[in-house]
Amino acid sequence: MNKLTILFTILAVGLVFLILNHDSGRTFGIVNDDFGHLVTLSAIAAMFGAGILQSRRHFGESMRQLGIWVLIILVLVSGYLYRTDLQSFGNRLAGGLIPGRAAVFTDSEGIQEVVLHKVLNGHFEANVAVNGVSVQMLVDTGASRVALSYDDAEKLGLAPETLSYTQSILTANGEARAAPVTLAEVSIGPIVRKDVKAMVTQQGMLDQSLLGMSFLSTLDFLQMQTDELRLRD
Repeated sequence: MNKLTILFTILAVGLVFLILNHDSGRTFGIVNDDFGHLVTLSAIAAMFGAGILQSRRHFGESMRQLGIWVLIILVLVSGYLYRTDLQSFGNRLAGGLIPGRAAVFTDSEGIQEVVLHKVLNGHFEANVAVNGVSVQMLVDTGASRVALSYDDAEKLGLAPETLSYTQSILTANGEARAAPVTLAEVSIGPIVRKDVKAMVTQQGMLDQSLLGMSFLSTLDFLQMQTDELRLRD
């Protein structure tokens, strides 16, 4: 059995056991983090053993390959051990680079928090799932209800042309009429609300749908910082 086969065998077996025992937190009675370190040390020892057994004529080449594979194994095992931190970093990075993407974080007590980053226009926007359909919304604490533009209402299948526009509201485009509706489900990340009161504005009177207080007021926690908006169920 050559050294590459030994390396891949140790790595594969170690990772399989770690994945299978992820929920229990222990592998063969050893805490998974410690077991990960054990896999790393075993791989290093195997590499040294394989190098020693090789001919002295190839000792320099063996040591070079040894260093490469030890580095690869360390990176892979470290990636597993610090997977939670890496996921959190990835979520935060994606949330800052992709407008409207909600980054979800879980604290040590298992409480999930949705974080939105301010976009280039200076506002907080989010991809909100309304009745299972993604709608780009502007977070607006000044809006008493979730407000849908005419176009978004069409996309959701609400047939806005058949609604009764009985309410008068003020928008960025001036005074407009709005039709009250009830949305079966509104969600952002893991935060889900049923039967949310909303309104549909007349055609051309609202450029972008608004995530208003009929949704936001149901949250346990809402904190607006300089560049972040934090929401907690």
